[in-house]
Amino acid sequence: MVARRVDFRSDTVTKPTETMKAAMVAAEVDDDVIGNDPTALRLEKEMAKMMGKEAALFVASGTMGNLVSILVHCEMRGSEVILGDNSHMHLYENGGISIIGSVHPRTVKNNEDGTMDIGLIEAAIRDPKGELVYPTTRLICLENSHTESGGRCLSIEYTESVGELAKKHGLKLHIDGSRIFNASVALGVPVSRLVQAADSVSVCLSKGLGAPVGSIIVGSQSFIKKARKFRKTLGGGMRTIGNICAAALVAVQENVEKLEGDHKKAKTLADGLNKIKGLRVDVDSVETNIVFIDIVEGSKMTTEKLCKKLEEHGIFVLALSSSRLRIVVHYQISPNDVPYTLSCIEEIMNGGAEESGNKN
Repeated sequence: MVARRVDFRSDTVTKPTETMKAAMVAAEVDDDVIGNDPTALRLEKEMAKMMGKEAALFVASGTMGNLVSILVHCEMRGSEVILGDNSHMHLYENGGISIIGSVHPRTVKNNEDGTMDIGLIEAAIRDPKGELVYPTTRLICLENSHTESGGRCLSIEYTESVGELAKKHGLKLHIDGSRIFNASVALGVPVSRLVQAADSVSVCLSKGLGAPVGSIIVGSQSFIKKARKFRKTLGGGMRTIGNICAAALVAVQENVEKLEGDHKKAKTLADGLNKIKGLRVDVDSVETNIVFIDIVEGSKMTTEKLCKKLEEHGIFVLALSSSRLRIVVHYQISPNDVPYTLSCIEEIMNGGAEESGNKN
């Protein structure tokens, strides 16, 4: 049994720090559905200020945050939202916008960097003259950083271009900012500036920031007023939430500054992994804390086998297919964990190569 545990499966696997635990115990709480939980109100006020928006609302998860936001923007049945074909909202959120909101998704191809071509977005906007037969376009959604593109970041310039397009056609812009602070740090710009063009943003507190649970959505006062009602409809009124909001406050105050270190560790891993025979990493695409690893064609190694052998060393990664793995770095990955992981993977891959050679 290996005592060491290095968990790269996601940045959602972090454990609450002692500071978080102490804050949770000491938190002042009340009923948030009534609207009186002082710690929740403090977190929401702090996040609204950081994001440059009028108001904020704590929700249970990023999926709930995105769903609530879309429900607010697309209250009328038969509304349509334009979003990337490789976006988290489209792929991994259970089709909730359609199941619960009767909202129709219209996908636009995501480029390798997570963007969508502006021309393709505009071409996807329905002509109001066709309202008899078409859904009505009401919203455009972006994702920053973009998970399926390996944590690539959308620039201020690109986001503002999409925002201008939305305004031109009378549409709203929502940003799935589950890792928006990673993007802000990587681009070297304030997070408020990065989301200035958006009408609403969802921010995951339990990913890069390392809180135990929860997300925040931000927007105008009127947007949040409606969002609070939809949160209740979805069963998201959690009463005395000050304890978990207290941990989130610690995460926001202490962990944003650690993201740059996470990015450096991810880049070091990418560089090292790309030098190991049998593996391939697009090093240039690693901008934040996500690294995709491909097992080269012809290798006898599979992700299932590699994951199993890594677990014997106390290292946990996520297999995405038979030939692709994902590593996500977070602040509880130590500097020593990086060379240890590279050494273990190289040893396993060399052993697999020797084993393949013996079989031939």
